[in-house]
Amino acid sequence: MDLVVVLVISLSCLLLLSLWRQRSGRGKLPPGPMPLPIIGNILQIDPKNISKSLTNLSKVYGPVFTLYLGMRPTVVLHGYEAVKEALIDHGEVFSGRGSFPVPDRVSKGLGKSHFN
Repeated sequence: MDLVVVLVISLSCLLLLSLWRQRSGRGKLPPGPMPLPIIGNILQIDPKNISKSLTNLSKVYGPVFTLYLGMRPTVVLHGYEAVKEALIDHGEVFSGRGSFPVPDRVSKGLGKSHFN
C-alpha cells in the first residue's frame, strides 16, 4: 500500500476512536456542545472574551454544561444560583480537586495535601 493511504487510514481510525471515547464518556455529564475530536470545544470559546462565550453557551445548554478542553471534559457552572447550589447543597461532591498533570509532574507531587 501507498504510504499516504496508510497515513489517511491511520488518522481516520484515530479520529473515530477519539470521537467514540468522548461519546461513551458523556453518559453522566451535563449536556453541552458536541466536541471536535482531539481539540474539543476550544474553537467555540473566544479567548478575548471568555465570559461572553460561556454566557452564550449557558443560554443554549443551561447554567450547568460540559465543555471539552482538548480531550478532557470540564463541567461549567454559570451564574450565582448554579454555583450556590453546587457549593452549598452538594458541597461534599464538589469538594475534591481535579488533577493537573503538568504541575504535578514538575513538583513531583510535593505540596499536595496528605488528606487527598
